[in-house]
This record gives sequence, structure tokens and C-alpha cells, in this order.
Amino acid sequence: MKLSEFNQLQEKEAFDSFFSCCGSTVWASKMVAEKPFSSIEELKMKANKDWSETKNEDWLEAFTHHPKIGDVSALEKKFAATAAWASSEQSAVNIANREVLEKLATGNEVYFQKFGFIFIVCATGKTASEMLELLNFRLPNSKEKEIQIAADEQHKITHIRLDKLFS
Repeated sequence: MKLSEFNQLQEKEAFDSFFSCCGSTVWASKMVAEKPFSSIEELKMKANKDWSETKNEDWLEAFTHHPKIGDVSALEKKFAATAAWASSEQSAVNIANREVLEKLATGNEVYFQKFGFIFIVCATGKTASEMLELLNFRLPNSKEKEIQIAADEQHKITHIRLDKLFS
């Protein structure tokens, strides 16, 4: 979509577009209020500013709009609107061996039980083994530290999706 076309969208359509990039109602609403944008650079600067003004509850909401790494059935069902994006972001999982996939599934469950939200990682360009290594590396973190790391990863994902939205 071209930015000029986006600037013409009705509020609900603009909100839905931003919400598909980041599942935080507060962030998507703030972004809609920023319209119109004079450039993609301005849009991204405002995306950064608006994300920095969100709180833990906004981050947790955004996290719920992601499937667990490698959860193909969730991609197809719950996340139909962003399935193509999430699938390509997690494409390395599709070629992972069974052992790595099983360890990811187990690690995701341990992570969820410890932190209360799914493991969020910007999967683009990472192999399943690298994601597993990151998951295991982050498991010892405190909840406070981990939610900040996950929010930073969410922010990276949002920017990738904004690039896709306006490509």
C-alpha cells in the first residue's frame, strides 16, 4: 500500500492495518490519531514514540497476537489475519528437525508457565536452533527483565510488519 492511499483510509481501516502490525489497542489507536503521515520515516518515528509511551499491559496484549514459535495450527486458526506474515517470519521453523521442534514446544511451555506470556522473538532471519538457544538463554531472566526484552522484540516485529504493509 502506498502511504498516500493509507492516509485516505477511514479510521477503522487504518486501525486494523496498524493492529495487524502490532496487536496493542493503545499503540494502534495512537498511530491512527497521528494520521496523516508525510513520509514513511515520519510514520516510523511516531511508531517509535507511541511504542515508548505504552505500558506493560499494552505489551502483554500485543504478545497475545502472536502464535508460539512453530505453532502452525495457531497460525492457521487464531492468527488468520497475520498468518502470512508470521509464517514467513517463522519460516526457519518449517525446516527444523523434529528434536529442535520438540525442544521449542517444551521450552515455550516452560517459558509461558514462568512468565505468563509466550516467548516473543523477532524470528526473521533466525533458524529454529537459534530461536531455541535464545529461549533457553532468556529463561533464567526475571519477569521484569524478560517483559522488557519481549517488548523490544515486539517493536522489531512491528517495524518489519510496517515495512511489509507499505512495500
